[in-house]
Amino acid sequence: MEFVLLLLMVTACAAITQDLSGKMFTFPQETNTAYVKLTPKRVDFGAITVCLRTITDLNRNHALFSLSATPSDNAFLIYKPTADGIKIYVHGQAETFGGEDYKVNTWHSICSTWDSVTGVAQLWLDNKPFIRKYVGGARIRNPVIIIGQEQDSHGGGFDKTQSFVGMMSDVHMWDYTLSACEIQEYMLDRNLTPGNVLNWKALDYRTYGRVLTEQKTTCSCTE
Repeated sequence: MEFVLLLLMVTACAAITQDLSGKMFTFPQETNTAYVKLTPKRVDFGAITVCLRTITDLNRNHALFSLSATPSDNAFLIYKPTADGIKIYVHGQAETFGGEDYKVNTWHSICSTWDSVTGVAQLWLDNKPFIRKYVGGARIRNPVIIIGQEQDSHGGGFDKTQSFVGMMSDVHMWDYTLSACEIQEYMLDRNLTPGNVLNWKALDYRTYGRVLTEQKTTCSCTE
């Protein structure tokens, strides 16, 4: 009976929606077991905007945001390859947005949009827009959303050589494309309507493996 009560308490805690304002997820090591599973408020998308902030020292391939949906494990993926550029995948079709200034050990703000009507995707990095590119893609339904790993199967198939190592914060997702002005508001950390699919200020999530939820703090010291 005590075990059942404990299990119910743990399950309830795992399901709590949390305000992560001023916090970050820390992924401190290369592994295929550490990740965060995000629970979306909606499950049928004809358009997507994802924004997040990230810092890493990786110079290898790594996933920044992985959304799978049957039958496509890369239904919507933001991916940083070893080579120059950031890739956006929609239903497995990728386009590279190159020429970016993606420095290691530096916080970056990243947003990506996609619309199934036009099939066009776009990337913003640190308030800099890239050209719009065609990736195609039909509606996305019944997603599994993971940060920290890249899904090679629906909800799994992780490879540690594609894992994210670093810190991530302010993850939002909308089921429509934000305007350029709205994305600028996010980039400049001003007032912005939170994501209606994923909202960092009211996030449903569960961590697996060695993932820390920590305060995102900066310090300016003067003598």
